[in-house]
Amino acid sequence: MNLWTADEIAQATGGKVVGDFAALGVSIDTRSIETGDLFVALAGVRDGHEFVAPALAKGATGSLVSQAVDGPHVLVEDTFKALEKLGEAARVRAPQVRRGAVTGSVGKTSVTQAVRAGLMLAGKAHSSVKSYNNHIGVPLTLARMPRDTERAVFEIGMNHADEITPLSRFVRPHVVAITTVGAVHVENFPDGEIGVARAKAEIFDGIEPGGVAILNADNAWFDLLADAARKAGAKVLSFGAGEACDARLIDFQPQADHAVVQARMHGQALDFPILQKGFHWGPNSMAVLLMLEALDVSLSDSLAALGSFEPLEGRGAEKTIHLAGGAFTLIDESYNANPISMIAAFKSLGARKTSGRRIVALTDMLELGEAGPQYHAGLAEALAQAGIDQVFCAGPLMKSLWDALPPTRRGGYAESAAELAPQVTRAVEPGDLVMVKGSNGSKAGAVTAALAALDARSGKAR
Repeated sequence: MNLWTADEIAQATGGKVVGDFAALGVSIDTRSIETGDLFVALAGVRDGHEFVAPALAKGATGSLVSQAVDGPHVLVEDTFKALEKLGEAARVRAPQVRRGAVTGSVGKTSVTQAVRAGLMLAGKAHSSVKSYNNHIGVPLTLARMPRDTERAVFEIGMNHADEITPLSRFVRPHVVAITTVGAVHVENFPDGEIGVARAKAEIFDGIEPGGVAILNADNAWFDLLADAARKAGAKVLSFGAGEACDARLIDFQPQADHAVVQARMHGQALDFPILQKGFHWGPNSMAVLLMLEALDVSLSDSLAALGSFEPLEGRGAEKTIHLAGGAFTLIDESYNANPISMIAAFKSLGARKTSGRRIVALTDMLELGEAGPQYHAGLAEALAQAGIDQVFCAGPLMKSLWDALPPTRRGGYAESAAELAPQVTRAVEPGDLVMVKGSNGSKAGAVTAALAALDARSGKAR
């Protein structure tokens, strides 16, 4: 089934058809374009119109442009605004879709993708891919939504105030979830963490009348968020450790290859396995269950989805890396980091059984403002409580942690992730548990890649 005909694109965007075509998908990047896609020529570091010809050569059937180009296309005044209109048109033409939206300082991508897994078991589903959660990613995800979709979930992010409101109004969610609020992007908020909380509460600005808000009762900003949700006309459901929570986490027990969650949902006792072993997946799984319920997914499908949902790359995915004398376990947390997720990751690592050492390689946490050095130094206590054996640090901010560590816990320090990587690869031994974590902008992935490359030296398969 075609996603869009040229006439439909023109009607949605106010554009003019030049050469008839039909599209099976929508793309803004020639590197990932698929046969049958509509290519949207957005302005960026380079003008997207430069890539129209390569997009057509790779299989695009037409383009959305604001200047004359070769090949079938729809001509509009502004391609970014046209993409927004296309997304809105996709939502309007499919009124049957039950829509959810997820935001939060940590965990929103993983929760969104776990919800997606449940929606797929329940019927025709649609969702954000990767972290498509900004002013381009959200309308693009909407524009890609097939007209026969039954349920959809969208990730919504922000770096500043007033960014979530327009995105929520694009999606018009029936259900929203805020995973938690913490010291993330605080350098962009003069009033600190409360400013972050208020910005997250913008997700209620687009909620449909009578919608559902799923909130973390263990978070310090629960009352602020709950008040904002109720003012928007939403019903509040809570998750957390408290007895009054609609989804109450009783216990989280990590095992060798999975974890067991004990909970009560609306008073009903639940005991179920998940493949995630990080302690933060205790509350995350509660949020997922409540969101899937609100999106009309059965409990059996919800538990099945959680039971088979694997850790995402850069967000807890694990690999066994073979060395000449044995193997070590690499835990990849290199995509993102902040004080909340760091402490949760240390706790999870400390609870794991291992025949070797617990090692962490950490790069700078970004966007923490003037308090950045203090946040980094403050991780020393959490590392000690978790019983981490060796700590490797990279970056000017991580130097504050390095200085706060006792000599017995210091593994190595470098100014950058690339310079740290050789130190870590020389240190690892069979039996070790090795976790790499840092903000994506501080290039923690360079350390992960270097450790993963060690496996090739042994000539063994994973």
